[in-house]
Amino acid sequence: QVQLVESGGGLVQAGGSLRLSCAASGSIFSRNAMGWYRQAPGKQRESVASITNHGLTNYVDFVKGRFTISRDNAKNTVYLQMNSLKPEDTAVYYCNTNPPYLLWGQGTQVAVSS
Repeated sequence: QVQLVESGGGLVQAGGSLRLSCAASGSIFSRNAMGWYRQAPGKQRESVASITNHGLTNYVDFVKGRFTISRDNAKNTVYLQMNSLKPEDTAVYYCNTNPPYLLWGQGTQVAVSS
């Protein structure tokens, strides 16, 4: 069973930056597209960014130019660099395959104050 462990969240002021990491156990990581997702209070989980196993990236409009997804297949880790954070980015952030089919991890909380 592949496990996903997200880290790097925290409390930052608007305009600040955070770098999230997601470590995946198991050998499937390098063969799969991966994605970052988020769930704000009272809202459904939504996709934020994705990256193929060859490094092609895709972003939803509301993070384009601010967030950067990357991966290190040797470390089975996917990253999300988040710059120019806004209060509306406050959410629990998760990683998973893209599309998601693994058991969700605990996520990492990101809180952005105005």
